[in-house]
Amino acid sequence: MRDVRRAWRIDRAGAISNLKLLEEPMGTLADDELRIEVRSVGLNFADIFALTGLYSATPQGSFIPGLEFAGVVTALGENAVTDLQVGDRVYGCTRFGGYATVVDVPPQHCRKIPAHWGFAEGAAFPAQSLTAYYALATLGAVKPGQVVLIQSAAGGVGLQAMRMAAQMGAIPIGTVSAQSKRAFLAEQGFSEVILRGNDFAEQLHTQLNGRPLHAVLDGIGGAIQKQSFAALAPTGRMVVFGAAEFTPGDKPNWLKAAWLYLKRPRYDVMDMISSNKSVLAFNLIWLWQEQALFEELLDGCAGLGLPAPHVGREFPFAQAHEAIEHLRSGGSVGKVVLTIEH
Repeated sequence: MRDVRRAWRIDRAGAISNLKLLEEPMGTLADDELRIEVRSVGLNFADIFALTGLYSATPQGSFIPGLEFAGVVTALGENAVTDLQVGDRVYGCTRFGGYATVVDVPPQHCRKIPAHWGFAEGAAFPAQSLTAYYALATLGAVKPGQVVLIQSAAGGVGLQAMRMAAQMGAIPIGTVSAQSKRAFLAEQGFSEVILRGNDFAEQLHTQLNGRPLHAVLDGIGGAIQKQSFAALAPTGRMVVFGAAEFTPGDKPNWLKAAWLYLKRPRYDVMDMISSNKSVLAFNLIWLWQEQALFEELLDGCAGLGLPAPHVGREFPFAQAHEAIEHLRSGGSVGKVVLTIEH
C-alpha cells in the first residue's frame, strides 16, 4: 500500500482560485532522496506569481506550489548520501511541491532545525535566507561599515536581510509602507527605518546624511527602485530580486501589468560605466540547478548564527487560500506559514 498525502494542486497556472486541496498517492521513494513528513510550509511571493502564471519558472501543466518546508525525516532512499536519520527534524527547499503533507527531496537540500526552533520557524528560514544571503554576500559583496538600503524591511526577506547585514558589520537602512511595520522593526532593534512617502528620494537623502550608499536590495520595482539607484554612491550595487508592484489578484490584470512593464526602470550600461554603478538581478529558483553554490549558500546562512526567523502569521494547512491572500495583501510582517497538525 503506497503512502497517501494531501497536497494543494493547480491544473495549470492562471488563477489562484483554481488551487485545490487533493488527496493523492505517493510514489516509490527514489534511491537518492529523503521522505519528509511536513509540519510547516513557508509562503513566498513566488508562489503567487507561479499560480497566476507570471513566474518565468512556472511549471507547465499541473503542479504543486511551494519552495520551502519543515518536518520530520520518515524514510531514506537506499543510496541517499546523508548524515540525516529517520526522526530528524529538518527544514528544506524544493523546486515547487512544498504545499504538501509529505515531500521527497534530495538530502543536500535539507538541514537540521536548531533545537530551540519550532517547525514554523524552520519553514520560514530557507527561501528568504537564501535570497537575502545571495543578494548581500554574493552579488552585493557587502563589507563591514558599508551602508545598505533594504526595501520592505519588515517582510520575510527584508527582515532577514536587515539581520544579516547587521551581522556582517554593515549598516542597514530599512524601508516600510506602514508605521506599524516601522514600530515592529524598532522592537527588533533597528533604528534606521524610512516610512516610504511620496518624497522618498528626499527622505533617503536626509537619512543618509552625507554617508555613501553602497548597496540596495530591492524587491519592489518602479519609481522607488529608480530613486534608490540614483542615490547609490560610485561602486554602488543595486540587487533586484523581485517586483512586488506587479503582484496580481486572483488572476493577472494584463492591462495593468502591461502599463507597469512599459514604465519599468531601465538602465543604460554606458551611463552605468560613467557613474560606476551596477545593477544585478536574480531569481532564486535557478539556484536549485547550481548544487555546489546552493549548498555553499545554505551553509553560509546557517553559519551566521541568526536568531529564529520571525513568523508573523500561521494558518492551518487547509486555509492556504486565506494565507496566500494575507501575504498578497502586503500587510504581513515577517513570514507567513501553513501549519500541518499530526
